[in-house]
Amino acid sequence: MSLKKVKMIAVINVFLLCFLFHFIYSWFPNVIFSIIFPVNESIWEHMKLIFSSLLVYGFFEFFLLKKNNIPFSNYVTSIFLSGTLGICIFLIIYLPLYKIFGENFILNIIVLFIVICICEVISYYVLKKPHYDFIDYVSLIGIVLIYFLFGMLTYYPIINDLFYDNVSLKYGINTYDP
Repeated sequence: MSLKKVKMIAVINVFLLCFLFHFIYSWFPNVIFSIIFPVNESIWEHMKLIFSSLLVYGFFEFFLLKKNNIPFSNYVTSIFLSGTLGICIFLIIYLPLYKIFGENFILNIIVLFIVICICEVISYYVLKKPHYDFIDYVSLIGIVLIYFLFGMLTYYPIINDLFYDNVSLKYGINTYDP
């Protein structure tokens, strides 16, 4: 098995995890899950799907790479960069389409799949780079900061369209439309 094959498998598994993670908070509502999984249908809350799916699958992928003796480096950095850039790429692609077509489930799924493919390509190239311990440590801090940001913006959302849930007509987890 090669790193390319592992990344192709990752695309499918991360994509499937996104569907599962979409419902985790509604099944098990608690503070920890509110930070990791979406609490409403806002665009911002769904960015947790991309980041968390890449992170969680990353644990399994690490062992898959080790088991198959596939050389890699900068593993934490690959997860951090692919997840962070995935959020940015998703928003860059999705927001103009959302303004043009409005809410469209099929379009959302297609954009999500494309972004996951891009994330795995980014991860592939980061894993092939020479190893730098310092960057992995900085990336680990970055992952913690991303989840801190997710938590803050879940409980104290910015009042704009990105954070507004058109289904429940509220922002974040506790605040309702003024």
